[in-house]
Amino acid sequence: MSLLRRLYSTSSSISESSKKTIFALSTPPGKSALAIIRISGPLASTTFQHLTPTSKPPKPRTPTLRTLSPPTHPTRILDPSTLLLFFPSPRSATGEDLLELHLHGSKPIITSVLRCLGQLPGFVPAEAGEFTKQALWNGKMGLLEVEELGGVLAAETEGELVGWLGAGERRGIYEGWRERLVYCRGVLEADIDFSEDQGLDMAVMEEVEAEIKRLRGEVERYLGNAVNGELLRDGVNLCLLGAPNVGKSSLLNRVVGREAAIVSSEAGTTRDVVDLAVDVGGFKVLLGDTAGLRTATVGGEHKGGVVGAIEQEGIRRAKKRVKEADILLVVLSVNEDGTAVEMPEEVMETVKGYTDVEKHKEGKSVIVVVNKVDLLKDGKLSEEMKAKIHNIIPVAPIVPLTCTGATSREAMANFLEVLVGTIKETTSFHGYDGSSTAAFGATERQRTQLEEVLRCFDRFTEVYEGGDVVLAAEELRDAADLLGKLTGLGGAGAGDVEEVLGVVFQNFCVGK
Repeated sequence: MSLLRRLYSTSSSISESSKKTIFALSTPPGKSALAIIRISGPLASTTFQHLTPTSKPPKPRTPTLRTLSPPTHPTRILDPSTLLLFFPSPRSATGEDLLELHLHGSKPIITSVLRCLGQLPGFVPAEAGEFTKQALWNGKMGLLEVEELGGVLAAETEGELVGWLGAGERRGIYEGWRERLVYCRGVLEADIDFSEDQGLDMAVMEEVEAEIKRLRGEVERYLGNAVNGELLRDGVNLCLLGAPNVGKSSLLNRVVGREAAIVSSEAGTTRDVVDLAVDVGGFKVLLGDTAGLRTATVGGEHKGGVVGAIEQEGIRRAKKRVKEADILLVVLSVNEDGTAVEMPEEVMETVKGYTDVEKHKEGKSVIVVVNKVDLLKDGKLSEEMKAKIHNIIPVAPIVPLTCTGATSREAMANFLEVLVGTIKETTSFHGYDGSSTAAFGATERQRTQLEEVLRCFDRFTEVYEGGDVVLAAEELRDAADLLGKLTGLGGAGAGDVEEVLGVVFQNFCVGK
């Protein structure tokens, strides 16, 4: 019996999964070359006598071709050549008897076989993630591995995938921290017992205090890196910012590869934020095109025309979007006579607040794109033009670009290279012990538990400095239990278990 099974014996949702024989289509629905139906549970081996009554059962772990027939009409054919794979308990992915039916990917065949399985006594359609619940229950997977699997299945970009991998390394880190806490608690409690006769050993107390400080630092660094992992998984928030008609929407369309935003020579065409999720160099990016920034004069007039109430609301939303962004993409433009780069005051003042050293350290990166460089005499930005931009935005790379025309392909490739480099910098891993990327895959559940561990450390320090060593030892016990819950080894009650499982399995699909 697995340790998880012993600890979670009061959990109804997971224990019920181990008693049922479940089935589901494990490949995407629709027409395909192959479709796989999985059957797992104590009655899985009886499928042979129902669907292949005239044939011998296949040998375990041996691919076997069979003709499937419905139980009520043995002479009728459901699928003329199905590949069967049978894995007896406990040596299977779920820990139960597990049968895989590799069918032809025809919708009528899939529907007919699923209907027949649903009519068999004791067979029930699987719920989302129920095969994985069986694996968890039978000790084939741990909570961290389950969370990793859910993230891997949901990943849409290479960056997201990298952000989820590393469950084994995370397990090693959490268990290592827990072992050190258990040791510290043991040392404290042993010293408390002996102190009745000999007094507290101050050297031992100092050793424990120093170890807790080291642990605190490691957990804090780990949580800091976990934030970057969240960017990898959820997407880097990038905001396009600039004056009206400088080419923001054209740039957005070039990055996306389709007309996602309306492009017009009329100023103020984009009135609201246009948000799109795109894959940029393997990274998920939430790209937002905003209304052009311009300042209305008295009466709402501007040299580009009237700034109406709707456009003013769009500008307000654009500035709000700037605050939420991880990366600001500032689009400037060469003037019509090709003599200078226009730097509108409203745009530059908005960006200026996000380019100081402190903001930059927090991850608010800025890229400046200068559009319409084909209007310049030699098609290149002069050092004087770059210096004027850097005088206001000192930390930003400057990328010359032409969003339209045949010469834009090479310029776009250069822009994307700079953008990907900035994304890597924004999501950079600051180093847990120098090289680990395990924190990238830390889920919200894990981060919440680790934040509570830090609060235990706070309380430990408070009561320890107050001289109450007994309460200090209890805080270490609580912290160790929290770390145990991360991997499924904690002393959780039935209610805690149900809550944890609900969070872990909420994004799983049927058939997994």
